[in-house]
Amino acid sequence: MEVGLVGLPACGKTTLFNALTGSRAAGFSDKPHVGVAAIPDPRLDLIASFIPPQKVIAATIRFVDIPGVPPGSDAKKISGFLEHVRQVDAVCHVVRCFDDGRRVDAAGDIEKMDTELILADLIVAEGARDKAERTARSGDRDALQRIAVLNAVSALLEDGKPIRVKADWSEPERMILRSYGLISARPVLYVANVAEGDLAGQSADARAVVARAESTGGQAVVVCAKLEAELAELEEADREEMLTSMGLDEPAIGPLARAAMRLLGLSNFYTAGDKEVRSWPIQAGATAREAAGAIHSDLERGFIRAECYHLDDLVRHKSEKAIREAGRLRSEGKGYIMRDGDIVHFLFNV
Repeated sequence: MEVGLVGLPACGKTTLFNALTGSRAAGFSDKPHVGVAAIPDPRLDLIASFIPPQKVIAATIRFVDIPGVPPGSDAKKISGFLEHVRQVDAVCHVVRCFDDGRRVDAAGDIEKMDTELILADLIVAEGARDKAERTARSGDRDALQRIAVLNAVSALLEDGKPIRVKADWSEPERMILRSYGLISARPVLYVANVAEGDLAGQSADARAVVARAESTGGQAVVVCAKLEAELAELEEADREEMLTSMGLDEPAIGPLARAAMRLLGLSNFYTAGDKEVRSWPIQAGATAREAAGAIHSDLERGFIRAECYHLDDLVRHKSEKAIREAGRLRSEGKGYIMRDGDIVHFLFNV
C-alpha cells in the first residue's frame, strides 16, 4: 500500500512526512522521498495479552513525499509531478489550514491542485478516445467499451469534477480506468494541516477541507504537522504525556493510516503464536487463499485450509484452547471470505 503526499509549497507536507515515517527529508527536492510507517493497531496488543508472543509486528504503510510544483512551473516539472502521482495507490492531499503570515485559503488551494490533476486527465482521456475511435471503425468491441467509458470520463472532467465522484463504475469499467492511469480516479485523503490551537478542526478552512472530501468521494482527517513533528522527537513516555496534555489519544499516523486503509478498501486479519502476533492488510472481500498469499506465495499455492476464529471469540473465551473446546474454531476452505479481525492458522502443502 503506497500513499503519495501532495500539496502546494509550504503546506507542511514534508514536515508531516518526516513525522509519520521518522525520516529527515529536506524541505524541497525534485525527487520523491519514500518512508515506511507502522500502523498503530490496538487489536494487536489485545491479541498479545491473550497469546503472549516474542514480538508484535504491525502492518505498515508506505508514504511517498512527492515533490511539489510551484505555481508557474514549466511543463517538464509538471509532467514529472504527474508521473509520480500516477505511481501511487492513493493520494494524500495536505492542505494548509494554519496562518503563517500568508492568507489562508484552503478551498482555493484544493481547487488549484484538483484543477491541475483534472486537466492532466482530460488530456489523457481525449488522446485515448481518439485512438479508441480509430480502432472502433473495424468493429472492435473492446474499443467500443473504451469509448463509452472515456466519454463518461470526459463529461465529468469537462464539468470540473474528478472521476472518483462517480461511484458506480462497474469492475470492467474500473479496469479500463486503471489501464489509462487516470489520476483523479484515485482515492484521495485530504489532510487539513491545522495550527496547534485548532486540533479539533473547527476553523472555517479545516471545515472546508472536510466538506470538499465529502462532496468528491474522498475522506478527510485533521492533523497538526508541527505538533506531530514535536511528538516524533520525544521518548514514548514523554510522548504519551504530551498527547494527554493536548487532549489527543494517539499520534496522527493512527487516524491517517486507518482512513487510508478505508479509502483503499482494506481490512486486517491476524496471525498469532508464541513467536509473533502480526497484522496483515488485505483487500476487503479477499478469500482465505488470497489472504494466505499476502503472507507468502507458497501458502497460496499449496493452500489446504484455514483454521480461524474471530478476535471477539478470543476476548470471550480467553485462549485458543477454550475457543476450540467451545466449538468456535472454524475450518474454512479457499473460497471463504475473510472477516476483518479474523485470526488465522493456514495449513498448506508445497
